Parts: sequence; structure tokens; C-alpha cells
Amino acid sequence: MHVHHGARRPGSTRVTLLTEGTYPHSHGGVSVWCDQIVTGMPDIDFDVVAVTGTGREPIVWDLPAQVSKVVTAPMWGPAPDGEPPRGRAERRLAGAYERFVTALLDPCAEDGFAPALSALAAAAADGRLSPFLRGDRALAVLTGVWNRPGMVVRESRPTLHDALTATTLLEHALRPLAAPPPEDGVAHAVSGGVAVLPGLTALERHGVPLLLTEHGVYLRERYLGYRTAPYRWPVKAVVLGFFRLLAEETYRRAALITPGNRYNRVWEERGGADPALIRTVYNGVDPAAFPPAGPEPEGPVLSWAGRVDPIKDLETLIRAFALVREQLPGARLRLFGGTPRGGEAYRERCEALAAGLGAGDAVTFEGRVDDIKDAYAAGNVVMLSSISEGFPFTLIEAMSCGRATVSTDVGGVREAVGDSGLVVPPRDPAAMAAAALELLADPARRRAMGEAARLRVIEQFTLRQTVDAFRAIYLDLSLRGPALPVRRPPVAVVEAEPATVALRSVAG
Repeated sequence: MHVHHGARRPGSTRVTLLTEGTYPHSHGGVSVWCDQIVTGMPDIDFDVVAVTGTGREPIVWDLPAQVSKVVTAPMWGPAPDGEPPRGRAERRLAGAYERFVTALLDPCAEDGFAPALSALAAAAADGRLSPFLRGDRALAVLTGVWNRPGMVVRESRPTLHDALTATTLLEHALRPLAAPPPEDGVAHAVSGGVAVLPGLTALERHGVPLLLTEHGVYLRERYLGYRTAPYRWPVKAVVLGFFRLLAEETYRRAALITPGNRYNRVWEERGGADPALIRTVYNGVDPAAFPPAGPEPEGPVLSWAGRVDPIKDLETLIRAFALVREQLPGARLRLFGGTPRGGEAYRERCEALAAGLGAGDAVTFEGRVDDIKDAYAAGNVVMLSSISEGFPFTLIEAMSCGRATVSTDVGGVREAVGDSGLVVPPRDPAAMAAAALELLADPARRRAMGEAARLRVIEQFTLRQTVDAFRAIYLDLSLRGPALPVRRPPVAVVEAEPATVALRSVAG
């Protein structure tokens, strides 16, 4: 779906934001960051290529005039239009796909990932990739690869169901390859993963420089998510192999990488990024928009703000609160934030946990709040319990509001807090409870921490600093001109065995 908005301005610097599940179709920290960047640069023209769920998601942000168009790339919903290839074209695509899945599963074949991905992108542009991946030939290719002698995944005895599941997940993950890539300006991926796919295509076809900003570490979050996913190991090997090699290819090909914290840099360097091309740019807030919150609430109250999602680990927070309540029976925990579609079961699990711990009457899910400052003002202490973060807005916003914080030591949290809050290990309810009790018992210390936190934001983490940094980066990358296109060796044509034979062998 294309949404045209403002008109392109001749001679203006052009940036295409590449997003996944965020701006401009949903709220949340990364969406806030995108809105800050766009609205803060009226002199820059923006397009957006947004990877979405079904393509039917409404735009929930007011787009300024400098946003020319929004293109959605749905990963789910109805299958894309197109016809499967026939004859020689099918054999070529099957050969490219075999090289692709071999790279995902065989460490000795990883050099084949990039040229194979390029060939798949060409097929996606012609409307042939998705139909091919929904057919028997793709299943035959995968089963043939992971049943080769010596292939480690073969020891897990992959089944036909595994093959169908893995191929289906890959088909959906590769759908963004069909999105029209930027042809000029700068392609700015605001996360790793599938949002980068149009950017890699734009770099290869048109020399458009690729800028990567990682708020959290996309690959790490995929590892965390798939650890409890309901798939057998052969499926996880394929999908996680794809995400790992995609991350490494992105790190190698990006003109510049701008992590939101120094923690991300470790992952990026290990993934093959040139350290000279990594520049940390912290998220920022406007201190005037988040002034001191004023008097604390009566009675001991812990507050939390964010989306209700497993990665925020509200279960650890609720367990910690139950320990707090053993010492302070009048304590309350107020949770502010919406529940994403599909996350209802997690919220119900959290509510059941609170009830089971005898704290159901003191834990309230407040939903989305009109003014997020109210969420920070609602607590004597603001909590953050995530198992993965980048440089969380909720934390620096609470700091700007002058509230003392207790946060888990993930991502850039320690860089944000410094000495102005308490940091505890993730998934440790006892440590979190002890830190909260320490602050709840000492109003003077809370006040001093809150004042130090606001000063830290003013000195280091303002929105103006963030916007100015990215404007300079956009102008610099634009002035460099197109990158040289990559010369790929031709992908060998491989005759796969007939699908019926391959499927019969795996069903066995």
C-alpha cells in the first residue's frame, strides 16, 4: 500500500526510513524516536518503507509535510500477487534458493548468503519469489539440503512438518524484498532484521548508502524470542541462521552504524562491522517537555511505563513487588501502557501471577495514558524490568521528570543512568525488590537521585543533540554520492531432485 503525503522538493536531501512494526503504524519507543527525527528536520524530505503485519494497520502518527510517501510491506496477511517461475527460470531460482538455505545451515557455505539473497531479491521484484516459496520445489530444496550427509541439523531428524514450517517462516520474512527500494538519497534502517532488506537492495541496485540504527540488538532479541518458540530445532536452525547472516551482511555493508548505546557496539563488531564505521548516538528528550514531576504520591507506589510485552518482563517486576509488599503492605504497583494485539495472553498471565502471589488488589494495569508524564509522576520510584533494551525512552523521560529509578542492567541502561539511579541484574526479583525498598525507605536519597537524573539528561541526552547529530549524518552521506554497485558472481543453476522424491524421503 502506498500513501502519498507531501510533495518532493527539488534539491532537498532525501531520506527513506526503513521500519518494522513501528513508525508510522504504531506507538512505542522506536516510533517516538522516528517522529522526533522527522518532525525535527523540516529541511529534509522523508519517505517511509514500513514492514507491517497485514498491511491494514492504520497510520497513527500525524505526518508532517516533509514526509512524501509511506509504502507498507506486509509480512503476513494474504499472499502477495505473482506467478511461480517455470522451466529454466524455476531451475535458476531453485539453485539460488539451495545456495541460500545451505548458507543458513552450513558454516562452510556462508559466503553464498549475499549472492543468493541478491538473486532472491530479483525474483521478489518480479513477483516470483513468494509463489516459489509456497510450492513443493522449495520444500524439496530445503529437505535435500538439511538431509545431506554430515549436516549437523540432520541428526535432529527433520520432518515434513519442520520443512513446511521453516519454509513458511522464510517466505514471510523475505516478503519485504518485494518492496520498492529507494533509488536515491539515504536509506536509514531504524532497526536490524527484515526492515533492512529494501535497503540492501537499494545499495546493490542504485548505490544508495545504507545507514543502520539499532536501538536494541535485533539479533539478540530474535535469539531470546526463539528460545521459547514452539518450533523444533531444525526450524530454529534455519530461521536463526537467516537472522544471523542477515545481521552480519548488514553490518558489513552499512556506510555507517549508529547504535543507541555502547552495548550494541559489541554485538556489531562481533558481527563483522568495521569499528571505524560505528558511532554511538544516544536517544534524547526535550527537558522542557518532561519537567520535574512535582510532589510524590502519598504512600509507597512503584510505577512502570511501556508496552505489555514479554521482553519487558513484567513477571519479574510483579514478583519483586510481591516481595516489597511483604515489607510494606500498603505498597502499590501501577503499570501504564497498552497491550499490543496478540499480547492479551501475556497480560492475562501477569494478572494471574499477581493474584496468585496475593498482590492482585495492589497491581493495576492502567492502559495507555494520555500524558506519559502522569505515569512517571504516579510513582515514588519508576521501575524498568526489561530483559532487552536499547536506550529506553521511558527511562530518560522519567529521569528528566526528576524521579528516582530502579532498572535492569540491559542494553544502554547503565549508560543512561550513571550514578543517578539503581541498576540490578535482569530476571532477579529479589535484587529488584531490595533496590526498590532501599529507595522507598529514604525520601532524601530519592530526591537527590531525581535531581541528579534530570541534570544528567540536560547535559547529555537532549533531543536537540540527537536531531543535530542525524542531520549532519544525513548531509554527509548524501554528499558522498552513490556507492559503487556490488559485482555478484552468477548463482549456479542446480537441478533439484523431483519434489515428490524429496518429500517422500523426509516423511519417511
